[in-house]
Parts: sequence; C-alpha cells; structure tokens
Amino acid sequence: MGEQPIFSLKAHVFQIDPATKRNWIPASKHAVTVSFFYDADRSVYRIISVGGTKAIINSTITPNMTFTKTSQKFGQWADSRANTVYGLGFATEQQLQQFSEQFKEFKEAARLVRDKSQEKFELLSPGLNISSPQVLSEDRQSPPLLGVNGSSEDKLFRSKSADMEESTEKEQIRKMLSEGSICERNSEAELFSLRDSNTKLVAALHEANSSIDQWKKLLAEYQEETDRLREQVAELEAQSGVSASSETGSEELTQNMAEMEALIRAKDEEIKILRSKKPDLSELEKEREEACQRIQDLEVKNSELDKRVRTAEGALASSQDARSRAESAVQKVIETLDVKIYDLSDLRQNLAKLLEK
Repeated sequence: MGEQPIFSLKAHVFQIDPATKRNWIPASKHAVTVSFFYDADRSVYRIISVGGTKAIINSTITPNMTFTKTSQKFGQWADSRANTVYGLGFATEQQLQQFSEQFKEFKEAARLVRDKSQEKFELLSPGLNISSPQVLSEDRQSPPLLGVNGSSEDKLFRSKSADMEESTEKEQIRKMLSEGSICERNSEAELFSLRDSNTKLVAALHEANSSIDQWKKLLAEYQEETDRLREQVAELEAQSGVSASSETGSEELTQNMAEMEALIRAKDEEIKILRSKKPDLSELEKEREEACQRIQDLEVKNSELDKRVRTAEGALASSQDARSRAESAVQKVIETLDVKIYDLSDLRQNLAKLLEK
C-alpha cells in the first residue's frame, strides 16, 4: 500500500545548530508543507517535509517523543535517531494547536502499535523455548539446555540493556528539548529586544523628521526675514549716501559764503580807500551808488546764501538724524540676525542629538 498523507499544514522549518545546540538554523526559505504519513506495511507514523528536491524533515514518531509549544506560534520536538531537534513556526496559534493535537494522537497510535508488537512477541516466545529435563538420574543432573532465545540471565541482561538505552535516549531527548527551549527563549528575548529597539528607532526617526520639518520651516522664515533685512540695509545705505551728498553740498555752500564775505571785505576796503582819496563828489556819489548797489546785490546774495545754508543745515540735521536712525536700525538688524543665527545653531545641535539617538 505504501505511505499515505494523513494531515498536512504549512510552516517554517528550523533545525537546531549541531555546533552550539542553542541557535536555530532555517531549513526553508519560506513556509513549506509539513505532513503526517502512515506506513501501513511497517505500521509506522512519520513526519515528512520536502523543500525542492530535498527532504528537510524525515522523522519517525516514537512513543518517547514529545512536542513542546515554546511560544504562541512555535513548537519543537527532538528526534534522537536523526540526532537533531526540529522546530516549526506557524502562521497562527490555531495551526500550532492542530499540529500539537495530531502529534499527540499519532504518538499514542505509535505506542499502541509498540504494545501490540510486544504482546505478540511475548505470546510467541514461550513456544520457541526448549525445556531441559529435570532429572536424569538420582546421582547427577544434566545442565539445562540453552533455549533458542537464550537463558533467563541473557534475557534479563538484554532487558536491562534495553532499559538503559531507552533511559539514555530519554535523557538525550530531554537534553535536546531543554537546549531547544533555552535557544527558543533566548531567540524570543532577542526578538523582543530587537522589536523594542526598532520601536525606539522608529519613534526617534519620526521625531527627527518632525524636527527637520520644523527646522526647514524656521529656516525658510529666517531666510525671508534675512532678505527683508538686507533690503532695509540697502535702503539705509542709500539714504546714508544721500546724506553724504547733502553734507558735500553744505560744505560747498559754506565755502561759497566764505568767498562772498571775503569779497565784501575787499569791497569795503576799496570804499575806505576811495573815501580817503576824496575825488569829485559826483564820481564819488556815482561810485558810492555803484558800491551800494553792489552791496545790496551782495546782501541779496548773502541772504540767499543764508537761506541755502539754513536749508543745507536742516538737510544735514535731517540726514544726520536719518543716519543715526539707519545706524540704529542696522544695529537692530545685526542683533536680530545674531539671535536668529544662535537659534539656528541651537536647533542644529538639537537635530544632531536626535539623529545620534
């Protein structure tokens, strides 16, 4: 009849590392079919899984095997014949429960098969023994003949050997299960630690991204404010240039006034010289009138120059006031830029700290 599959599930298959006996080695890259088979010819239950063209699980179920659930979706059992521990990772807790129940059922079936075989063996064993005669004569006894199955001491020795092998096998299974459980607990602890670290890293990354967005927004605002302040500085510099030109104009007016005053003094000196000479009255009168006219013209020019000087002085005062205001505004702009630069450097430091976390 051959082997027939009885129950199948998909799972990720692992084997214990033979070197360390602590770490799991994946036997399949993805979930594969794990099936229970029954060999009717040999009355044997087996767990078989094939990955590609290779059998990654070929484990015969014995009554001494135990399937242990080490987590909600992971279980394992030790196979002393294959000298390894198999681990299965299922997609759901329900699948793990189904596999565990099937394992217990087929393990019990294997125990029943073994018990029936032992009963058949015990029924057949007495018929194969050859009894020795009790007494050959009164004086001597013949030594008992050895039966086909050996003497009772040999049977006892074989029974003890079988018990020792069975206990040794159980100890190996317990050891492998214990090592597998320790490995599973270590793996679960490492998995939880990695998940916690991953959660912290994701939170730090989100915080860093939000900080980067805030930093970009603040940087854009700082750039806009910097451009506005630069425009103000350019306007103030232009006003300072106008005030400088006003100062130049006032200096020219002052020089012109000095020249006019020197000219007036020179004319007064000429008048005095002419009066000292005492020429004709008509000529003197004429020259006086011309001198008076010149004086009036000079006075008009002088008044105009005074007006221009006062205007220039007013403009100079206004330009100086504007310059002082411009310098104050420039100072405030510089202070504002210093504060913004300090805030920006502080923000960059905070961002660097967040990224280091």
